[in-house]
Amino acid sequence: MDAYEYIKDAIIEGKFVPGMRLAEESLAKKMNISRTPIREAIRQLEAEGLVIPLKRGVSVRHFTKDDIRQIYDLRTLLEGYAASQAAIHRTESDLLKMESANILYEEAISGHVESNMESLKDIVQVNQKFHEAIVAASKNEHIHFHISKVVVVPIVFRSFYWYNSFQLKQSLEVHKTILDAIKNREPERARIAMHEHIYQGRDHVLKHLEQIKNIHLLKEEGK
Repeated sequence: MDAYEYIKDAIIEGKFVPGMRLAEESLAKKMNISRTPIREAIRQLEAEGLVIPLKRGVSVRHFTKDDIRQIYDLRTLLEGYAASQAAIHRTESDLLKMESANILYEEAISGHVESNMESLKDIVQVNQKFHEAIVAASKNEHIHFHISKVVVVPIVFRSFYWYNSFQLKQSLEVHKTILDAIKNREPERARIAMHEHIYQGRDHVLKHLEQIKNIHLLKEEGK
């Protein structure tokens, strides 16, 4: 695993907690590599909004309730629009990609073991494939750029972390509703379903935000 993937995974999984300072030297020692790839990885993570600069080094970004609400509000507007446009412009090839991603999503949910990080990462990755297929089907090359700026992977990951099997299946059913609306060329229905889907994720993160903070505090105390 390269430096970027290592640090990003550690942030996503909560091994590097919000507010934690990341120093190039200690990371280089931990990974047994030079500081150059660490520096490049940190630069990329800073561009993605996962770390923020300090006077010396960087720290893992902390997200407040307001941050989460604002991020999800923007996601809802952008992805809702993408879904409505996909219902208008999608091709048969686009539909196949969405259906394929949704099959993988269903398989990942079926094989999920609660609190297992690897199976959770699989769910997040195939969920992202489904959403990306919708954006591609919208035929608007600018949407992907803007969505990539507001889809903050650690927040998405935390949303899924607290889902039980029933809630995961509910998420799958909403995917199917979005897909049906796009297939049947119903832009407004696709937009509304996508709005509901993203707001469910937002509410789940906000509901468990205090538990997430407590986990981070316990990790800090255990050092």
